[in-house]
Amino acid sequence: MSRGTCCRGAPIVPQTRRTTARCHNSTVSRSSKHHEPDFLQNIQAELSNGRLWLDRGVVLAYATVAGLLVVGFTLLSEWSFSVFMTVIAFNPWLALAWTPALTAGTVWATRSFFAGASGSGIPQVMAALEPGLPESARRRFVSLPLTFAKMGLTSLGLMAGLSIGREGPSVQVAAGVMLHSRRWLRNDSGMSLHALLVAGGAAGMAAAFNAPLAGVVFAIEELSRTLESRNSGLIIASIVLAGLMGVSAFGNITYFGVIKVPPLGWNAVLPGLLVALVCGALGGLFTRLMVASLTGSSPDRFSRWRKRYPIRFAACIGLAIAVIGLATAGGTYGSGSDAVREMLAGGSETSQLFMPLKFVATWLTAWSGAPGGIFAPSLSIGAGIGHQVAVWSGPEISAALIAMGMAGFLAAATQAPLTAFIIVMEMVDGRAMVLSLMATAMVASLVSRLITRPLYPALADFMLRQLPAPPAAPPHDPAPAAPEAPSSPPATAAPDPRS
Repeated sequence: MSRGTCCRGAPIVPQTRRTTARCHNSTVSRSSKHHEPDFLQNIQAELSNGRLWLDRGVVLAYATVAGLLVVGFTLLSEWSFSVFMTVIAFNPWLALAWTPALTAGTVWATRSFFAGASGSGIPQVMAALEPGLPESARRRFVSLPLTFAKMGLTSLGLMAGLSIGREGPSVQVAAGVMLHSRRWLRNDSGMSLHALLVAGGAAGMAAAFNAPLAGVVFAIEELSRTLESRNSGLIIASIVLAGLMGVSAFGNITYFGVIKVPPLGWNAVLPGLLVALVCGALGGLFTRLMVASLTGSSPDRFSRWRKRYPIRFAACIGLAIAVIGLATAGGTYGSGSDAVREMLAGGSETSQLFMPLKFVATWLTAWSGAPGGIFAPSLSIGAGIGHQVAVWSGPEISAALIAMGMAGFLAAATQAPLTAFIIVMEMVDGRAMVLSLMATAMVASLVSRLITRPLYPALADFMLRQLPAPPAAPPHDPAPAAPEAPSSPPATAAPDPRS
């Protein structure tokens, strides 16, 4: 290095001892930045920290329990709905008394004992992720008691024949389990409350749909925009482990089987675009109705009646759902998964009234205040849209349009297009349709955003606003003022001798 140049080659004035040292330190820092890691030293450091591995083991153990609970929740939900189907198989008209009674009972139990278990469960997890939320307020949204309450009350809603799914509630179920693991972790373990809630919610999604990849994307797109870098590996491991519990219980099978899609040509462009636009418009309308109904922002007479007489309102909603079920020969009861399987298999017996009436039944069920999710019903509504377009365009690409409708309506209802198309791709083994599903979900989500705001963030904000205000701090009494010294009487002027 010449006398008149620095270590970077720029000309400078003659160097002093301080500038020479600074150039040397910068050279050393640049060389250490590109220093290769010592493999043996890193392995020794990892293995020597026993407490760190104990914390990791606790998190993974709770992820396993969360996956097993979702599996148990799945079995309980299927059994509950089978009870309802047995009742209406004996006499379909029994639903006119059975459904209103159980709906009213479910809403009464929810409002009386487990108010945090109402609705889907995803807004509760998003509300619990709010920074700075007091622990007492967080327990209103996610906790271990709410986990078991959510399982029981959602199953009771399925036993009533309500148009709900178990997938959204599974997010709250698993999040409550993972949050409980916090009591066994060190304060400096690195797994924050935020990381545990994200891992639990995504694990519930992965186990519910038997789709681990969808769980990871759901964690990033819906629950948290980014994963904590120091915990991302453990979070993903927890999601995959919970998903493996579902695979172990039900086998490595897709939710709706495997669809056979012929090569899509230019003849599929117009029907596919129509499916995306219709799903976006109807999904946006659905979300707008949900936000207005569940937040009470609509000033109509029914909303006022719901607020004043919630149990009577729930019973009337149950009666309306029973009537809709009778009109569709039972097609709108439950999540609608059986109707989707029939449509994907090429069944042509699906009523043309299925899609609009399933739309109404799902909205009314959510309005009643009963616990239950909208993921599975949204998939069935989207499948109905795709089926109707396929009737017009021809049966050759019917399965592809139905799958595109499922992805489109779910993306429009949740405004989470990545999660929607990956869920559908994994549920129908539709890797050959990746681009079609992705394009449909993106277009439908864009149309929905022009109509309404996102559903889950809006409901989460509403729940946070309903929290009681923290008690005001007692007023600070000012220090008593020092007593004033008695004032001396005013001095009297001496008389003027000249007066």
